[in-house]
Amino acid sequence: MSESGTSSSLLSARVLGLAQLGLIVIDAQHHIVMWNQWMASRSGRSSHRVLGQDLFDLYGELRGQRLEQAVLSAMQSNLPQQLSPALNPSPFPLYPAGSWGGERVEQQVSVTPFSEGKERYCLIEVSDISTIVGRERQLRSQAEQLRAQSYVDGLTGIANRRHFDVALDRELRRAARHEGQLSLLLMDIDSFKAYNDHFGHQQGDACLTRVAEAFAATLQRPGDLAARYGGEEFGAVLPDTNAEQAALVAESIRARIAALGIMHAPAAARPHVTLSIGVATFDKDRLAEPAAMLAAADSCLYAAKKAGRDCVIIYQHQQENAA
Repeated sequence: MSESGTSSSLLSARVLGLAQLGLIVIDAQHHIVMWNQWMASRSGRSSHRVLGQDLFDLYGELRGQRLEQAVLSAMQSNLPQQLSPALNPSPFPLYPAGSWGGERVEQQVSVTPFSEGKERYCLIEVSDISTIVGRERQLRSQAEQLRAQSYVDGLTGIANRRHFDVALDRELRRAARHEGQLSLLLMDIDSFKAYNDHFGHQQGDACLTRVAEAFAATLQRPGDLAARYGGEEFGAVLPDTNAEQAALVAESIRARIAALGIMHAPAAARPHVTLSIGVATFDKDRLAEPAAMLAAADSCLYAAKKAGRDCVIIYQHQQENAA
């Protein structure tokens, strides 16, 4: 071999050794003819141990799997193939360099057919994408956390107005599609301004939190939603609930808040903190839109205030006619 040929071979070997991805070349019979240092350091198998072996005998778990299919397809079509990391996250048993144990590195694998004279080969390239995948998972997790936070009221820890609006719209559409039942509660802490004026906003926040926790704990079903509607006002979305059932839930909430025995301000109408509650139920002819449901429940909440507070008023169609 000439000096330039020797130099070129040494340079090729050096480049292969420095490559930051796995490089495998197999012939038409799937015998390994090249295995670079990257593969050796992550598989625990040096090149002199694997050269000449059938790749799918060496790694029996690959036989019949997507990689073998990709090699066969590449050889037949003379077109490169790519394995989906989502479907084939870790086809080769490869581990972080020098460890040879623990969790496999996640891999991006491509298969490229080529010819050298009359001989047919496949180049298999293996990239470690664990860092990229880990970063994507972290970003997804952070996005999920941000999304969750965007639906939670920062003070009380229950759902916020945004979550409430989304849930009400979703459940109304579901009720309309399936001719189902849905009820809505709007409730307000009675004389809360007097409470804040007397005890201060810090104590007022503590009162809101206690009421929210007790109210939310009253809703037992996974589909029920307890939300802070705004200020001292709360809302509940109750899927698969008719007017009679909603009235029972509302009365249970009212009684539970009254039983807390939270001392009210001297200027308040009642000696202890109480709730007034308005109830509206889905009706495909009259109450089939969020705005209509909210207006109906709000009118009942107003009626409960006028009736002396600490009570539950159920929406009736006659109220609409009277108005």
